[in-house]
Amino acid sequence: MLPDSETLNGSADLPVRDPTFVRQVQKLHQLTVWGRWLVVLALWSTAGSLSVWSLRPQISLLLDDFTWAALRYTINIWENTLPTLGIITCISMTVAVLVWQSRNILFGLPPLERKRLEQQVMRIRQQGPSHPLWQWVGKE
Repeated sequence: MLPDSETLNGSADLPVRDPTFVRQVQKLHQLTVWGRWLVVLALWSTAGSLSVWSLRPQISLLLDDFTWAALRYTINIWENTLPTLGIITCISMTVAVLVWQSRNILFGLPPLERKRLEQQVMRIRQQGPSHPLWQWVGKE
């Protein structure tokens, strides 16, 4: 969640007090959030599902009788290298996006990230309709 235009502290060349500009920065931030979650969804639907499918026999053992040894056998990287790496990648990306989004919700955007978004909006405005994000961000 982005703060309002009064609390934004951009550089002198950025139109901070312009409400349209603030809305565009918020839209770009929302697009970033959606994009990250789409990447996580794509990872789980490809690498995650293939990894879980490869680990079916080990998962059925875990469901029959859960022990730490069975869990260790399931995620043994030497026996099930690719499926384990796929699951680890999916879980780590999901946790990373959750932590990033939680930080932004609880503490607001860091100044460096806010400035990056503002500069990106300025580039989108300068390029105009030929920019791929113009439809979602630049059009007001």
